[in-house]
Amino acid sequence: MTGWYRDGCCNTDASDVGSHTICAVVSREFLDHQASIGNNLGTPAPQFGFPGLNPGDRWCVTAANWLRAHMDGAAAAVVLASTHERAIDIVPLEILRQYAVDVPMDITDLDH
Repeated sequence: MTGWYRDGCCNTDASDVGSHTICAVVSREFLDHQASIGNNLGTPAPQFGFPGLNPGDRWCVTAANWLRAHMDGAAAAVVLASTHERAIDIVPLEILRQYAVDVPMDITDLDH
C-alpha cells in the first residue's frame, strides 16, 4: 500500500520530510534512474511495508527525486488526481502537467 501513511493515497504531513506527494506510474527508465541515484525502488523492504516496484506500478514518490528524474530526462508519468497539492511546493504544476496521465489500462508503452 503506497503513501506516507500506507493508506493508498499521497497524503502527507510535516513529518514527511521527503514529501512523498507525487503519484507516479513508474517505468523501467524511472526505476533505473532512481537506483542510479541511490533510491532503489525495485527491492522490497518489508520492514517498511514496501513491496518493491515494477514498471506500471503506481507509487507516491518524493517530489525531489521525481524532479531530479525530470531534470535527467527520466521522469515517470504522473496521476495528477492522486498527487498531493503539496507537491507543487517542490515541482511546478506546469512541469507535472507535462507528464500527466490517467491510469492507463495497458502499461506496455510505459515499460521502456
